[in-house]
Amino acid sequence: MSNDAAGRHTRFIVLLAALVALGPLSIDGYLPGLPDLAGDLRASAAATQLTITACLAGLAIGQLIAGPLSDTYGRRRPLLAGLALYTIASALCAVAPDVRTFVGLRLVQGIGGAFGIVISNAMVRDRTSGTSTARLFSALTLITGLAPVFAPVLGGQLLRVTAWPGIFVALAVLGAVMLAASAAGLPKTRPSASRQPLPAVVGQLLGDRVFTGYVLANGLVFAAMFAYISGSPFVLQNIHGLSPQQYSAVFAVNAAGLVAAAQISGRLVARAGARVLLLAGLLGATAGGTTVLGAVLTRAPLPVLLIGLFVLVSSVGLVMPNAAAQALADHGGHAGSAAALLGFSQFMFGGALAPLAGAGGATDALPMGIIVAVLPALALLTLGVLTRSTPGERTRRPARQGPAGHRRPRRHIDRGRAGIQ
Repeated sequence: MSNDAAGRHTRFIVLLAALVALGPLSIDGYLPGLPDLAGDLRASAAATQLTITACLAGLAIGQLIAGPLSDTYGRRRPLLAGLALYTIASALCAVAPDVRTFVGLRLVQGIGGAFGIVISNAMVRDRTSGTSTARLFSALTLITGLAPVFAPVLGGQLLRVTAWPGIFVALAVLGAVMLAASAAGLPKTRPSASRQPLPAVVGQLLGDRVFTGYVLANGLVFAAMFAYISGSPFVLQNIHGLSPQQYSAVFAVNAAGLVAAAQISGRLVARAGARVLLLAGLLGATAGGTTVLGAVLTRAPLPVLLIGLFVLVSSVGLVMPNAAAQALADHGGHAGSAAALLGFSQFMFGGALAPLAGAGGATDALPMGIIVAVLPALALLTLGVLTRSTPGERTRRPARQGPAGHRRPRRHIDRGRAGIQ
């Protein structure tokens, strides 16, 4: 690769990473300002929490909109429209007159931000195949792991010089910068010859049990991580007596484990294969979750619980990039729709199941322990049942698609599978 080509590839990756980061920044960046926001908008605690839920709902719904649109009209136009929507909604959040308006704008902001997430994933599939896909997803997982950790920190620093509306002004500026950068420097990754009218592909994708197996496995493990995020503050601070600063340190260490696992995955995927690394991640998550449940049931010392949580969260760094690479491998022609279902499942399972971690109240760790133990085990079982091929199915399996949906000759499939399965 020439220096010029390497430079373009690096800029492409940086742009994708920034697009993926919009979602976590939108969710977590304003958390330090929630008390002031509630006071200024005269909102109850429940209504204030609803502003987070609205953004999560927008990120889920927006992916189902963005994916099929990007398959039909190419990646650029829907992405630019989504970024424009995000920028406008972020700016309007800063001047919302009441909490109801603010919640509605947060929903719209989430929808706009979802375009960046799903189209970035589709572009990865457009430009790469095999181990290259899994390696690039591992790099993007780095951003997924780091952004939620640093977003509140950045928001807190902004609050030193501005009030909470200033955070949304900053998000609007970021959205405008991403819009300009995408318009100026984003390459076309989906040739016009491969574009199709808006397809009814959801049924086709969900009818592929192998694709569904990877999507469900990824969504269930992501929900286990959401359960950890929502339940661990109460378990570690209320039950085990950690201070907020100590809890933040634990959270940062676990996030570092996720990031490290994702980077190890990127280095090993060419030799071990994405499916092997995915199975390792699911086994690790199951072991970590089981350790957490055992620690809760036996009232084991705190270090045992912390080790279980670390193994659980770190294993997600193996699961997410490799599940995404596997799920999109055979669907280059509908990469946008496939990526949309993959992302939607994460937020749907996370939003539906994570709140159960607090079912026992602020002083009962058992619900969180059960959830983080059961969901990874269920993901492992689901993957084993749905992605196992019979001999007859293997002989009928279509040729794997390369970048931009082009089919590779059958004689090359086994060579390509070495990195994917």
